[in-house]
Amino acid sequence: MKLKPLFDRVVLKPEEEKETKGGIILPTATAEKSQIAQVVAIGSGQNSEGKQIGMNVNVGDKVLFNKYSGTEISIDDQKYIVIRQADILAVIE
Repeated sequence: MKLKPLFDRVVLKPEEEKETKGGIILPTATAEKSQIAQVVAIGSGQNSEGKQIGMNVNVGDKVLFNKYSGTEISIDDQKYIVIRQADILAVIE
């Protein structure tokens, strides 16, 4: 299934959870969610008024995003997050 976001939204594929520095693996329910993800799709770059604002990320970029932003979805047993571009804090190079 192909997912195409609208306006200034971005689809992210979150990184897998990793074990802690001490080597302890926490259960999924207690582990913090990663705030690092890969961009898999971007919208057209328009805001809600139809003005072109441009997109500052590209497909394939690794980004840091706000912890409590976006909407989590599952497609074909893969988790994705759909967020607004403004909720992306930085591009990781």
